[in-house]
Amino acid sequence: MRTRRHSVSVLVLAATFLVAAPFVALAGTQLWDFEDGADDWDSPNGSWEVNGGVYQEVSGGEPAMHSVIGEDGWTDYVIDAQVRIDTVSWAGIAFRVMSDFEYYVYYFNSPDNKSELWKHNDGAFDARNNIADIPAVGGILIENGTWLDVQVVVEGDLFELWVDGELQSEDTDASYSSGKIGVWTWASTGSFDDVSVTGDGIIDTLAVQPQDKLATAWATLKGTR
Repeated sequence: MRTRRHSVSVLVLAATFLVAAPFVALAGTQLWDFEDGADDWDSPNGSWEVNGGVYQEVSGGEPAMHSVIGEDGWTDYVIDAQVRIDTVSWAGIAFRVMSDFEYYVYYFNSPDNKSELWKHNDGAFDARNNIADIPAVGGILIENGTWLDVQVVVEGDLFELWVDGELQSEDTDASYSSGKIGVWTWASTGSFDDVSVTGDGIIDTLAVQPQDKLATAWATLKGTR
């Protein structure tokens, strides 16, 4: 597990929210730091293992290798993760994962210092359509061997990608409305740590209430449209 810069709501604020708005659906957060392995993750392809509290794809041998977790019914949520391309060129975060083949992915392209958004389609691991090519902005450098602090915000058909606190892209697509989350590489080895998801309808596994974090992320998304 690596030290993260993101903060979550303190327990006092959570208690205040519960008293003030008892009938509002509360967000939950689930976090995977991989200190105890990754037995609850499902890997349709690739070779995934935990080394030193970091989840890694170690083969670099196939297109669209991914490992997923969560519930099919998850809709709107915020994903936070640390992502590192280890060898070759491409690694990222999958979301709205409906099947082994159907999902979205924001991934990082180190040779071109950019991110990309793709929609993967039923039929094959490499069946996909490009939605956006995203040159890095805000001084972000996408390099092999360097950890990126990544946030993906998903609300309805609107998506945002943040890297190291810098907004990289706002995108839209209405093909998939719900699904799991995942980590992803394309013919590359990559590392992932401190993966979390926050959203309404997600069972909370942390001791504090993450409602403020979710509200802040979605308010930011609305404010930057």
